[in-house]
Amino acid sequence: MLECFFVIIKFHMSYQVLARKYRPQRFSDVIGQDHVTRTLKNAIEQQRIAHGFIFSGHRGIGKTTIARILAMCLNCRSFNRATSEPCGTCDSCREIREGAVGTMDFIEIDAATNRGIEEARGLIATATGKPARDRYRIMILDEAHQITDAAFNALLKTLEEPPPWVVFMMATTQPEDIPATIRSRCQNFSFHAVRFEEIVSQLRSIAQKEGIQTDDEALAVLAEAGDGSMRDALSIMDQAIAGCGEKLSAEIVLGLVGSVGSEIMEDLMATVARRSSEEALRLLDGLMTEGQNPAHLARQLVRFLRNALVAKVSGAESPVLQISSDERRRVGRVAEQFSEEDLARFLQIMLRTYGELGYRQEQRFHLELGVLKLVHAQRLLPLEQILSQVAPEGARSGSSPKLQKNLAASTSPGTVRATESRVSPFAADRARKGRSSDPEMSVPAVAMQMKTQAVVVEAAVEDEDIDAAGDPGKILGSVVAALEQAGHNSPAMILEKGTAVIEGADLVVTVTERPAVIGLAFTAELLRLASSAASAAAGRPLKLKIVSGAEVNGNGGSAIVRPENGGTSARSRATEDPVVQRMREKFGAEIRTVIDHRNKN
Repeated sequence: MLECFFVIIKFHMSYQVLARKYRPQRFSDVIGQDHVTRTLKNAIEQQRIAHGFIFSGHRGIGKTTIARILAMCLNCRSFNRATSEPCGTCDSCREIREGAVGTMDFIEIDAATNRGIEEARGLIATATGKPARDRYRIMILDEAHQITDAAFNALLKTLEEPPPWVVFMMATTQPEDIPATIRSRCQNFSFHAVRFEEIVSQLRSIAQKEGIQTDDEALAVLAEAGDGSMRDALSIMDQAIAGCGEKLSAEIVLGLVGSVGSEIMEDLMATVARRSSEEALRLLDGLMTEGQNPAHLARQLVRFLRNALVAKVSGAESPVLQISSDERRRVGRVAEQFSEEDLARFLQIMLRTYGELGYRQEQRFHLELGVLKLVHAQRLLPLEQILSQVAPEGARSGSSPKLQKNLAASTSPGTVRATESRVSPFAADRARKGRSSDPEMSVPAVAMQMKTQAVVVEAAVEDEDIDAAGDPGKILGSVVAALEQAGHNSPAMILEKGTAVIEGADLVVTVTERPAVIGLAFTAELLRLASSAASAAAGRPLKLKIVSGAEVNGNGGSAIVRPENGGTSARSRATEDPVVQRMREKFGAEIRTVIDHRNKN
């Protein structure tokens, strides 16, 4: 009975997971880190061994493995200098390979649990003694970023001036958390995520060694699930083999990782292409009924849309796409159905949806809303298409050349700014119907459906921003108060009734008096006094300019006259422009800022 029990225990202990069974034992076995292994082999051949190394990078890509191989090379008794590889058979190599981390000359600790100053003092005490058997006393600190600042400070002096027989190796996924004083005393190696093709090749080789039948689609799903980590891909493969036996299928792997096939993503985007909200919701309902996680499904859709966008830009055979051949064909077909702008918009919508799912209640509802946005996004009309219907015939030719230039670039943020770059689908439908019967009804129909999408038109002589420093009304009040305090009551009364705007470096005040009255009331000295008061109130240099809004030539028309040059103001020119007037009429827009470069000093 006792013998049977011992046999059972031995049977269970003999199994090793694939990640440990096929762990590289030589530099040549490591995949995806050629830049690290090549440098370390050269350093060993040239006997240029540093006393401190920091191996940083993604999880499961070989940091600790390479640290162990380097340790074996340094203490190997039968080191092969021709290949710069350890023998793997001597006592030192065997102890390190079998994980004998408590030997006198090789210490490997988990810094996440041994992170305090007492453990650091123990390492220092061990480092001071000479090796008992081997050439070097090697210490590997895994998850080194977990070590406390006090412990790092205790190690600092030893790392700066270590005994000649001590080598520290630190593996970490967060090198930025290691103090700069420690990093500057070590050689830093940044590990790369393992490429998709390299993971697939390694998985295929291991499957052949294990006698497992598999196909390229299943291996591609495993490699994608690994997300650049060879260890993660092997762990999922181990689980998949336990579930399906000797034949590995893509369906089983997808079920294990909680993913859906790329054909489902293609079907979902087909409903978007058909603009069928009902079909999209039914497809999502089926996936939710099967137990799919909304956040994970959104992440898959983000990846699929990214691949479709890359296929649209660079072609389905682009090396940027690290996916299986079957998925290449699917994203290629999806890319043909949409424009590059549509795919970029879809990706932006789903990225925002995926980001919101992490902290939202009712994740399913938010995912459904995100997919409906994809459907609706195709129904929206571009804002530039709406604006092209605003200007009446001949309006552009009647505008000033500079304003025509701005209207031609009406899609630029400096000229027309809107909270949304698209109009609702219902407004678009009504606009199209209105154009078929009455051309004048199309734009108002769109404008009525814009609801809270506030369109702000900035009519400018040139498309440049302006720093609106201060409230013009408050600045004018300060000027009036300064004139009254100086005893200039009559000019103060004229300004008090006027309206002020800031145009560049000018405070332009429009008053009701005629130009002759303004010329008598405001001397050059008085204008300088008023300009100083305006500059003090605004906190920046401002020059006061007074213009007249009185009727001229008895024609009943309102004109704004500048005493300096007799021309009209920029705001007046912008207000009277027929295109701007039509924009204000149709969209209810308002002129916020007017920039006049004609009179700018």
